[in-house]
This record gives sequence, structure tokens and C-alpha cells, in this order.
Amino acid sequence: MLKPPATVHPLDKPAAFQKALIEWFRLEGKSYPWRDTEDPYAIHISEVMLQQTTITAVLGKGFYTRFLASFPDIATLAHAEEREVLAAWEGLGYYSRARNLQKTARAILTEHEGVFPRDHADILKLPGIGPYTAGAIASFAYNDSQPIVDGNVARVFSRLFDFHEEIDKPKSLKQLWIWAQELVSPEEPRLYNSALMELGQTHCAKANPTCLSCPVAHFCQTGIADELPKKSPRKKMTEVTEHAIFCQDANGAILLQQETGKRRTGLWKLPNRDDLTSQAILTQNYVITRYKVTLHIHAITADEVDMRDDERFIPLAELADTPMPAPYRKALNTLMDQKA
Repeated sequence: MLKPPATVHPLDKPAAFQKALIEWFRLEGKSYPWRDTEDPYAIHISEVMLQQTTITAVLGKGFYTRFLASFPDIATLAHAEEREVLAAWEGLGYYSRARNLQKTARAILTEHEGVFPRDHADILKLPGIGPYTAGAIASFAYNDSQPIVDGNVARVFSRLFDFHEEIDKPKSLKQLWIWAQELVSPEEPRLYNSALMELGQTHCAKANPTCLSCPVAHFCQTGIADELPKKSPRKKMTEVTEHAIFCQDANGAILLQQETGKRRTGLWKLPNRDDLTSQAILTQNYVITRYKVTLHIHAITADEVDMRDDERFIPLAELADTPMPAPYRKALNTLMDQKA
């Protein structure tokens, strides 16, 4: 990888660094719905969605527009049934994010008279909002000069400052936030923070950084951009096997089990059973966090099933509006297509 040598340190001329980044972004920055609005509610939705999901999925699969169509404002989200919120979130995973969005909406309704707070400290106090999200909302919605550090910014800074520590360690994160505070534009934080994130998505991407055409290459201290950032070793994947049953009653309703675990509370899935000996009618694999799961689904009749307290038959007409983990939705759709 070729890279021009640095001629100036960004902290020596922060205004020049900000100017170069902002001017580049004005010319080449991409247009996204959350960049075309100053509505803090819509910006909050986008930031939470993008925490664990790609821009391609959020926009290309319509998650962002559908969610806002279902819950266009704070009051609508606050008053909605949790089941409705989880159903609208289905496919994005990490369902605690959806619950926190609703908790935030309810807190704004009761504590701020339904108006999203402007003050950064007040935003940070809202449930489910951490330093990054608070800084993003404050800068993008209100043009408040607040720093942000997400994965893209961390990668940019690790190269910009030739930082060789593992960036996911607490001490390293503290240093990244210090740099972010020192470099954030006091006059145009909305544009600057957008540009910083855009840089991490384009020229300073994870693979194959394009340093020769980078608008701030002359500020960048590293000569080994493709070797940074450093991260802690990834945990090994753990293989897990699950067995579930597919059961329909005489009316075609499907037996589902309500989840109770921390990650999926409120969702419904095909019931798990550990004592099945019949041959599976469907096997599929999926990955969740550091687990590689093999899911085997077995057919069973309504007469044979031993129903549990957390299970019930869901009519076919209600399935689409029943929130369900994506792997189980995929399996159920496959099974229904086979029966059609």
C-alpha cells in the first residue's frame, strides 16, 4: 500500500484538518435520509439501527423507512405495544435496541413533554443512549460541537495518529475520545462528524484503504494504514445444536413458544425440545454473536405434543405480525413453502 508521508500533525493545525475534511465531504459525501433531516427522533432511530447493521441492510431492505412509517414520532412509539415494536424491528436482531428506543420515547414523553432534549447532558441521561449516540444526536440534529467515536472513527484515528494499541481496550477508547474532543469542529460539527464517518466508510475503510486519494492524507501519521487498527483477538466460535418442533392444529395454526431470554424476550419461535428422536424435516445453520448454531426441525402432530405454559397455537393470519427471530422466521417460511 502506497501512502504519502505526513507533512503536518492534525493536533498542530486542527482547523486545517477540519476544513480539509469538510470541503471533501461537501463535494463527495453521500446522501442518506438521516443526513437530510435535523429531526433528532429520526436521527436517533438511524443511529440505533446502524449500531449493529450495515447501511445497505438498513436502507436496501427498507428497515429505516418502514420503522418510521409505523412509528413516525415519539408519541406513536411511546404508546405502541411492545409486540408491534419488536415486529417492526424483526430482521435487525439485538432486540434490546428496539426496547431501548421505546423506553427513550416514553422517557421523553414523561420527562421532557414529548420534545427531544437539546442539551447533550440531558440526551445522555435518556435510557439506552451512550456517549456515541448522544454525541451523534447532538451534533447531527442540533449542530452542537460534540465528539463521536464509533468503529469508523476509531479506525480513522488509529491510522491518523499511528496508534498501535488495541482499540477495544478501555484505556485505548479513552484516548480515542480525547482525540475526538480535540479535533471536533466548533463551528460545523454536523458536517465534520458526518465527514469523519464518511472517511471511515470510504478512503479509510477496513480493507484496502485508498491513502493516495485521501483528502487528509498529509495529516495522517502512519505508514502502515493496512495494518491498523489493532484489536484484541476474537473469541472462537462455539458450535451449538438446537432441536425444534413444527406442529399445526386442525385449523392450521402453528405452535410457537415465547422467548424469555435476555436477548429475545417477547419474541416467538418454533418450540425447542431436547428429547426428539425422529428425523429432522429441515436443518439450517445460523450465526448469533459468537455461536454457530445448527437448527434441526422435527414434525410432530397436535395429538402428540406436550404443550408448555409458554407455548400457544398462533393462527396463520397472525404470523406476519408475530415478532420472531430471523432464523426461525426463515425456517418457518421454508416449511410453509414446502407445504404449499
